[in-house]
Formats: sequence, structure tokens, C-alpha cells
Amino acid sequence: MNTVTVLTSPTCSYCHAAKNLLQQQGIDYQEIDLINDAELAQNLLIKSGQRTVPQIFINEKPIGGFTELSQKIANNEFDLTGATPL
Repeated sequence: MNTVTVLTSPTCSYCHAAKNLLQQQGIDYQEIDLINDAELAQNLLIKSGQRTVPQIFINEKPIGGFTELSQKIANNEFDLTGATPL
């Protein structure tokens, strides 16, 4: 079973799009807010090697942002059905 974590910012339109896409697909996820969870967010940004949001992690592995998420879903590159948050 996959775990999905999404690092977001409240004003980021791509963050909202990524969360909406996950919801449309029926995928549960854990949201980490860049503002409210600053320490955890910083650790995730270091882990991803990126400085932008959203950053999406599948099974604690960074996959990129909204574009990469939508491509993986469109290409059926992994089964997200029944994913649970960390």
C-alpha cells in the first residue's frame, strides 16, 4: 500500500491542483503545510532537493510536483488506490 505526502503552501495554486487531483482519484494523503509545519517542511524540502511546492512523496520518495503527479496518474505508473497517509 502506498503512502502519499504532499508539502503545500496555502496560496499555491499548484498545491490546490495536486490535492484536488488526489481527491478526484480517491487517494488519501497527508498534507504538510509549509507555514504551519515549518520544521517538517524544511526537512522534506531538503529530502526532495527542491525549493518549490508542492512536493509530493510516494512511500517517502520524492516524485516532484503537480506535473509529475499528474503524469504518473495518467500513465498508470503505480497503483495509488488505497494509499494511506504517513
